[in-house]
Amino acid sequence: MLRALADPLRQRIVGLLAREQLCTCHLVEELAATQTNVSNHLRVLRDAGLVASEQAGRYTYHRLVPERLAQLSAGLGELASRSRLAHAVKRPCG
Repeated sequence: MLRALADPLRQRIVGLLAREQLCTCHLVEELAATQTNVSNHLRVLRDAGLVASEQAGRYTYHRLVPERLAQLSAGLGELASRSRLAHAVKRPCG
């Protein structure tokens, strides 16, 4: 999931989808990117489970999957908590 979110254009897509469901044509317009480029980035986000897509006639609408974002957030929160505890622990050398 982190790799999927690391790309700046995918971050922009996620930001736009956080406000509303958008079809591919809306994303192409908002991002000033080609349809092929947007579709490739959407595929990466779908493969990571962060975006779901749904056909609506001849259009495809995309939305975020909040449960996956919450799962990522919880995992990062746990990592942050453990790292606070690790600050006081040093493994001896030798």
